Amino acid sequence: MTPAGAERPSPDRILRDEHFMRLAIALGGRHLGLTWPNPSVGAVLVDESGDSPMILAQGVTQAGGRPHAERIALEAAGERARGATLYVTLEPCAARSSHSHGPSCSDLIVAAGIGRLVVSVPDPSPFAAGQGPERFGRAGIPLSTGCLAPEGARLHGGHITRVTRGRPAVTVKLARSTEGFAGARRGPRLMLTGEAANGRVHLMRAHADAIMVGVGTVLADDPLLNVRLPGLEGRSPVRIVVDSRLRTPPTARLVAGAGMIPTWIVTTVDAPVEPERALAARGVEILRVSSDANGRVHLPEALQLLGTRGLTGVFCEGGPDLADALARSDLVDELVLITGRSARGQGDVPALGPALQDRMDFLNPWAEEQIGPDLFMFWERP
Repeated sequence: MTPAGAERPSPDRILRDEHFMRLAIALGGRHLGLTWPNPSVGAVLVDESGDSPMILAQGVTQAGGRPHAERIALEAAGERARGATLYVTLEPCAARSSHSHGPSCSDLIVAAGIGRLVVSVPDPSPFAAGQGPERFGRAGIPLSTGCLAPEGARLHGGHITRVTRGRPAVTVKLARSTEGFAGARRGPRLMLTGEAANGRVHLMRAHADAIMVGVGTVLADDPLLNVRLPGLEGRSPVRIVVDSRLRTPPTARLVAGAGMIPTWIVTTVDAPVEPERALAARGVEILRVSSDANGRVHLPEALQLLGTRGLTGVFCEGGPDLADALARSDLVDELVLITGRSARGQGDVPALGPALQDRMDFLNPWAEEQIGPDLFMFWERP
């Protein structure tokens, strides 16, 4: 985006800006799932004074949300940052959330004497919210915004959703056979996707703040809901079970591992107390919300509660019933539909319920990935 009255950048400048912003976005993507409640921001500092640009430093928001990416890059560059161009995926913070955190990133950018600032997407947070541009203008630092905005918005969709809607962004993942079935009501679980596709799903888990399923999935499959990619086992996110009547067995595998991986069960205020005591004794945290008209967890309230806990992105693997319930409440921000092998004569549970099928008319397809024999298709909220 070119500010009013500013000179339109040349095609070479646009290409250069996009090149370095892609790097910043890739850096930010590395720590998705580790930085909540803060966004995972990427920053690249570039010296453009010579015949060819030279990267001086890179930064990404650290686990737990601090230090911020800009601080890391600026401190790494030191005096070399003066006059350089800083590429940042999200508008830098302009206000301190706590005196213990030191100057804001906008203060640090001004103090470092940055020559130019390129931002992908604005930050609606009250700690930023457009305060930076005026400060940069007073300091004589040219600001360009909107570089690779769709990609930047995708990277920071969870943060933006939490700030603007009060809840984490919800990604629903469903696997289906070529006939459109997610499973069978009787018999063994259908294995629809291959090893490579399963690895891709585990990478998605590693980049989420939480994995969410319904109690039906727990009762049918007794899943672990962790990350089992070599070297990324420590990236297993919070595990959430939507369980209106607290039917999760204390013997479930995810309950047994609650001491290692945070495990939350969202239930209703009317659910019995005795199961809560048994589950809590094993390290499970019980969150109670209102019931809907059918006596089930009121999902909008549940997601708002998860937002207050700091979650920015929830990866829902709960199956067709939970996916359809989320769609009915307009809580699906991204849909990942994986089409795997044939299950002819075995499947009888449709992957796409009626509410989700209707909701797909209002989602935009944005990507496809062929991973071995399995096709991943991605939709997102406009």
